[in-house]
Amino acid sequence: MAKRQVIVVGGGPAGMMAAGQSATLGAETVLLEKMDRPGVKLRITGQGRCNLTNIDSIREAMKHYPSGGHFVRPALYSFSNDALRAFFSDRGVPTEVQRGGRVFPASEDARDVVAALKTWVGEVGVTLRTQSAVERVLIESGQVTGVRLADGRTYRADATVIATGGASYPATGSSGDGYRLAESAGHSIVPIRPALVPLETAGDVARRLEGLSLRNVNVSIWVADPGEGSPNERKKIQAFGEMLFTGFGVSGPIILTLSRDIVDSLRMGEQVALSIDLKPALDHPTLDARILRDIDASPKRHAQNLLSDLLPSSLIRVCLEQTSIRAHQEAHEITSEERKRLRLWLKDFRLHVTGHRPLREAIVTAGGVDIGEVDPHTMASRVVDGLYFAGEILDVDGETGGYNLQAAFSTGWVAGRSAANR
Repeated sequence: MAKRQVIVVGGGPAGMMAAGQSATLGAETVLLEKMDRPGVKLRITGQGRCNLTNIDSIREAMKHYPSGGHFVRPALYSFSNDALRAFFSDRGVPTEVQRGGRVFPASEDARDVVAALKTWVGEVGVTLRTQSAVERVLIESGQVTGVRLADGRTYRADATVIATGGASYPATGSSGDGYRLAESAGHSIVPIRPALVPLETAGDVARRLEGLSLRNVNVSIWVADPGEGSPNERKKIQAFGEMLFTGFGVSGPIILTLSRDIVDSLRMGEQVALSIDLKPALDHPTLDARILRDIDASPKRHAQNLLSDLLPSSLIRVCLEQTSIRAHQEAHEITSEERKRLRLWLKDFRLHVTGHRPLREAIVTAGGVDIGEVDPHTMASRVVDGLYFAGEILDVDGETGGYNLQAAFSTGWVAGRSAANR
């Protein structure tokens, strides 16, 4: 009996996993990648260190998918974080757990991950074709029959997996091609927008603080309807952890985590402000007592020196300006009103968000193929027979911390095996 033929479009983490699993089950599998080599975007993930997954339980991990967590759940159970770590360990890439449960290759080199995947797909019999951009999915009588490439070549298959990624970092090949392919096959596309993206802020405060990293702070997002003032301002979401000031605004782990909700608020025309609690471990009375203690201990100390025990040096000038406290004012001269302004500022340092960096700079794309049109247990299209999806092309996105790569590998694992077994 002739072997089942499977085509996988896209040589990223989801695509390579899908192709390898398909070939492992005996299907004649062709992996089509438009770049000159597979895994180009994967090489730069985690700043080249490649945060593969997270050690969270699946139940806990579900909390870290703003969109599509319920959909990806069966795939995570089919191919878990433990299974992923074992997979790479068996192929000479041991992993280690770092802060926040993040899992990296022990070498902290994404190239080792890509090399292991590329070697594996070759060993299990996948035919890799690079510089092979797919132009169209071929469909006859509601059944996928193959694909046509941009150069006119045609590949026939019993099943096709689309794993072309999102639309961020287009120079790596992740330029949104898959959305066009899916739409031409009859699928609905949830509007795409950036997720895990740095934010732009008003004024010059961020630029003056460029390079400053704040750890163990709590950032709350406050939104208000369009218009003058903010009488209806309301708290939307918050996160605790580390953030970074840049020349245009803010970035860092918690900013990226919050950015998806901020992008959606900005798209709705809402006013958005970041409220940074610089001392989240201290409530207002405790913080006030701490400031009073410092003043009593060094009454002749200048205000700017007094603040050195509370703030990084680059943030002190901003604090003094925004609280209207004189830098060389002696500590004992600080009035109760000034002390109150200082306390409130330390618990509510505000930055107004004016925008976000473009989609091409986002780590992940939100939106994509409507998951209501895809079977979560097989990754099979509910619209056309023989078509499967895996990875970022789906309307599934996770927070920073390894959740997105795990979803890519898990959905790729399911899609490849389902395509080979259909």
